[in-house]
Amino acid sequence: MKKFILAPDSFKGTLSAAEVCEIQAAVIRKYMPDAQIHSIPMSDGGEGMVQSFLNVIGGRRIAVPVTGPLGGTVDAVYGLLPDGSAVMEMAAAAGLPLAAGRPDPLRASTFGVGQLLLDAAARGVRKVLLGLGGSATNDCGIGMAAALGFQFLGADGRPLDPSAVNLGKICGIQEPEHLPELEISAACDVNNPLLGPTGATYTFGPQKGADEAMLEQLESGMSRFAQVLTEHYGTSGAEEPGAGAAGGMGTAVLRLLGGTLKPGIELLLDAVNFDELVRDADMVFTGEGRIDWQSAHGKVPMGVGQRCRRAGVPCIALCGSAGKNAEDLYACGITAIFSAIQNITTFEALQNTGRKDLEFLTDAVMRMLTIA
Repeated sequence: MKKFILAPDSFKGTLSAAEVCEIQAAVIRKYMPDAQIHSIPMSDGGEGMVQSFLNVIGGRRIAVPVTGPLGGTVDAVYGLLPDGSAVMEMAAAAGLPLAAGRPDPLRASTFGVGQLLLDAAARGVRKVLLGLGGSATNDCGIGMAAALGFQFLGADGRPLDPSAVNLGKICGIQEPEHLPELEISAACDVNNPLLGPTGATYTFGPQKGADEAMLEQLESGMSRFAQVLTEHYGTSGAEEPGAGAAGGMGTAVLRLLGGTLKPGIELLLDAVNFDELVRDADMVFTGEGRIDWQSAHGKVPMGVGQRCRRAGVPCIALCGSAGKNAEDLYACGITAIFSAIQNITTFEALQNTGRKDLEFLTDAVMRMLTIA
């Protein structure tokens, strides 16, 4: 009997990680009806992290109305775990899909993330795992901090509106008298620093709607804010791996909240005892919607591949598409990469064909694996 482990991330905007597992398991059963299949829908800190933890550990979903990234109210969900801690995705309150059709990284705010933290604290939560990923924001977390009572002061000593457009105007920080007693661990899906060509703005700003002029303004503002953080705390933490995650939210967790940054994929792999599970496996399937150079920097395929390499188990990455430097994953323990897209297409079309495309791809791989 063959043992398969299915540990994919979601194909963002197309298929959830659970749906990917369901499709792949059905195809495997067609070729190996008696196969032992372990489905582990994964997340690296972005979309699907809350549900992944609830699936693995148990707990309950909490829905909270909060301020969306561009104003208005959105219903954000987080998870209360059996040990009394909470797991959240900042994208639930400040995610890119919530700004669909009108992204504005100069004004998109993380205020709703702070509201989620306040709700958890009011319920007696003292430990929070906060997933950083999929954000529409580039505000260095000052919106979130403002919801918790921080004020960011201009040259005249008056509070500024806590949005990215004002980062360069901040001259001082006023901390709240009573900050909620929360121990926050941020799950990062990337290890980028705050500033520079591989930082928050230049790496992720374009996908949030920033043009060249905006990129320069955002980078300049973040650079100035990093100086203010250094003046206030003695260090900005801008060079820390993950400081640039989620438009600089990693920096806010480190400096403003005194939290820690951890690879989200490692936290979930440990929670499911992946090392024990993979020990006698014959094959592992992982993947995500698009595999490219970023996938080798804290994403799900990297984390799963590294664990498989240590166990000596083949690991195949099935993805929607493969982009620039996807081959970097081979150094992370991935055995082979296969892409599902069959024709030149659009993202809108892929949302309709994603399931069939993944079925076709998984079928092709299984045909290869079952060659006598």
